[in-house]
Amino acid sequence: MKMTRQAWVLSRLAAMVLAACSATAVMAQTWPAKPVHLVVAFPPGGIVDTVARQLQPRLQSALGQPVIVENRAGAGGTLGAAEVARATPDGYKLLMTFDSYATYSLTYPKLPFQPTKDLAPVTQIARNPLILVVSPQVKAGSVKELVALSKAEPHALNYASVGAGSSNHLTAELFKAVSDAEAMHVPYKGGAPAMQDLLGGQVQMMFLSAVLAQPHVQSGKLRALAQTGAQRVPAFAGVATVEESGYLGFEVNSWVGMLAPAATPKQVIERLHQEIKRIVQEPAFAARLQEQGLSGIANTPEQFASALQAENRQWTQLVRERQLSME
Repeated sequence: MKMTRQAWVLSRLAAMVLAACSATAVMAQTWPAKPVHLVVAFPPGGIVDTVARQLQPRLQSALGQPVIVENRAGAGGTLGAAEVARATPDGYKLLMTFDSYATYSLTYPKLPFQPTKDLAPVTQIARNPLILVVSPQVKAGSVKELVALSKAEPHALNYASVGAGSSNHLTAELFKAVSDAEAMHVPYKGGAPAMQDLLGGQVQMMFLSAVLAQPHVQSGKLRALAQTGAQRVPAFAGVATVEESGYLGFEVNSWVGMLAPAATPKQVIERLHQEIKRIVQEPAFAARLQEQGLSGIANTPEQFASALQAENRQWTQLVRERQLSME
């Protein structure tokens, strides 16, 4: 019996699909067979870079292949993310980024990639609260006193951020929304100039990651008034949460996470998740995170994806309600 042209085409397509699936399964079983590259989307010395370099030797040992950290900073982390989004989805190039990833669709409407489609969540590795810090010149020793000061002197407080749509910016606006505090946004092109003016007193307040806030609070150059997590972290055990300060339900956390190109085999993503979960649970690694005000997460890819969606919804609603400029 002769095969029709259509049947022949369909059979060839089925064979091609089966071959591709078989090749993917084989690749996933033998992965990794060469060095794995962790693309850090931010400069050296920041929280993402710090976590990546603490993870690197342990992940290298677990995978049995070199793990190479590469900094690809620029455009709020989107340059590094775009590089990984374009990479071959074979598990050899991975993205290390942080919470600003959840707001890329708000802050960068003309991205060369789609955050929700072109990169697949692997796991959130660690998180930490943001710390509300003020310069020593600010006459407020608590959140309530800061809010009262801002209302008594409406133009007295400016707050810094590393740019529109950043976690410092959106957290401050959420705080203003729940507390009715008055403060003017001063966006900077990066953390270094923002910190310079904050420490110099040109701006009076900022929501900083616990990792960045800790040395300046310890030295007395900044005063910590509150932390944004649901519970206090040991590094700031004497600092109340925003909720403890009277604003119920307020919770914001900064995080560091890993993503892979979207079509990366699920077996590879699951292997990465399991190895990172094991590393995060190691007492020495967990203790090191805790010293920096961080706590390990290592949630599943599905949980990470759900968290990204929830954060994007939350910040999108805030931007619309407060008519915030993302420029």
